[in-house]
Amino acid sequence: MKIARRPSIGGMVWVAVWTFPLIDPLTQAGTTLAAAGLLAFELAYVYGAALGFEAGGSPRQRTVFYAIVATLGTTLAIAYGEHWLILLLFVSCCGIAVYGGAPRPVTAFALCLAALAAQLLIGVAHRASWGTIGATFLGTILSSMLVGAVRQMGRLIAELQRTREALADAAVAEERLRFSRDLHDLLGHTLSVIVVKAEVVRRLAERDPAAAAAQAADIEQVGRQALVEIREAVTGYRETGLTAELTRAKGTLSTAGIAADVLRTADPLPDAADRLLAWVVREATTNVVRHSNAAHCDISVTITDGAAQLTVADDGDFPATATPHPGNGLRGLTERLESAGGSLATAARPTGGFSLTARLPL
Repeated sequence: MKIARRPSIGGMVWVAVWTFPLIDPLTQAGTTLAAAGLLAFELAYVYGAALGFEAGGSPRQRTVFYAIVATLGTTLAIAYGEHWLILLLFVSCCGIAVYGGAPRPVTAFALCLAALAAQLLIGVAHRASWGTIGATFLGTILSSMLVGAVRQMGRLIAELQRTREALADAAVAEERLRFSRDLHDLLGHTLSVIVVKAEVVRRLAERDPAAAAAQAADIEQVGRQALVEIREAVTGYRETGLTAELTRAKGTLSTAGIAADVLRTADPLPDAADRLLAWVVREATTNVVRHSNAAHCDISVTITDGAAQLTVADDGDFPATATPHPGNGLRGLTERLESAGGSLATAARPTGGFSLTARLPL
């Protein structure tokens, strides 16, 4: 269930900045009532438009705020005339902010046309100059087009984000499926044999203990062989060499929609260092896919001052001013590297994103 949320303070401030044209009708407000009506209109517009831009609240709440904005704007324009026609520009923009995020924003387009028609009729009724009507008319069209473009861009960005999350989930699910398939291939036949032989042992236990003992010995042998095969399979997953792990990381990132550049200038490393850095690559890649929302990731393996150095850096949405708080996976890697005389450092990138650097003396 999607939880309705309020617009952020930043969103409301961003919308409020664009209400400076309301200064003109404010200077023409000859009465306290007019000024109060204009203030109420601006507050309703800022909150309602911010709700629309950020898809906050419920559809009903957004509709209610648009109705308030449209009613106040039209009423004030009718009551006070030429200098208040600008309010209908904001009525149009609010309608597009609220309804313009749909794939086919027909409602938003219709509301914009209604605001333009109201501007024309009210301007003619108040005998406003055609220059004023035309300027306000053109401003409403251009502003509405800009707001519509922003809303559509926001919709496309949201769809892209959902697609990237789905790709990341698919990459993780594919890895789990591959592991489960390998385990099934290893254990399916073995467990079937164990079950059959156990049934034989149960039937022979009383009338032919020697044959039952022989079958039990076979079960023991099959079980031991199964344990060996499982250890080999798990070792293959856990201790893949660095070269293979880098190749797998690039494929996993690509599947999740993240462009990856892999640079390796280090010579072949000792087996222990190779396996340990492969662990680091696997954990770092998993974190990038699951948590970073990145578009690009750089992985480099170099030798600096007698130590192998692995760096994984992404351009995700980790704030440049934030302090990393490593989870259990990174804490476990830190302990493993420190036990081998190495170190693991994490930091926010100056341009946004996250970087991880592992150093291991050779």
